[in-house]
Amino acid sequence: MELSDLYSERILDLAGNARQAARLDEPDASARKVSRVCGSVVEVDLKVRDGVITAYGHDVSACALGQTSAAVVAREIVGTRVDEFRRVRSAMHDMLKSAGAPPQGKWDDLKYLEPVRDYPARHLSTLLVFDAVEAALEKIESLQTVASTP
Repeated sequence: MELSDLYSERILDLAGNARQAARLDEPDASARKVSRVCGSVVEVDLKVRDGVITAYGHDVSACALGQTSAAVVAREIVGTRVDEFRRVRSAMHDMLKSAGAPPQGKWDDLKYLEPVRDYPARHLSTLLVFDAVEAALEKIESLQTVASTP
């Protein structure tokens, strides 16, 4: 497979028609992840209530693969339970790094990124948004732990 084969019609469609998820004014947490390999940058903002992601914003400067991941996340993340998001993130890592199955259900469009598996240099940009959201979730959990400590 040629590198250009990664950029299927569906990948280009998802990346090109992504919903803009404006940054949040008062997020519970924000996180920024950068790919040193390609220079992609993803910054995310989250609000979480009772274990559910209730608001999401981002700023994405990435290749089409990173834009595609971010587009699917922006479209599906609000209303997602934190534990479900973590399963999706884990499935993405497994899909790219150990031939795992792509995420299912509302996350099904992530299957179009499965060919990235054969290009390890592209894994980081594809996973950047998932890792940024995880970093923001960890910040929120850390703040909640500090707040609940007597």
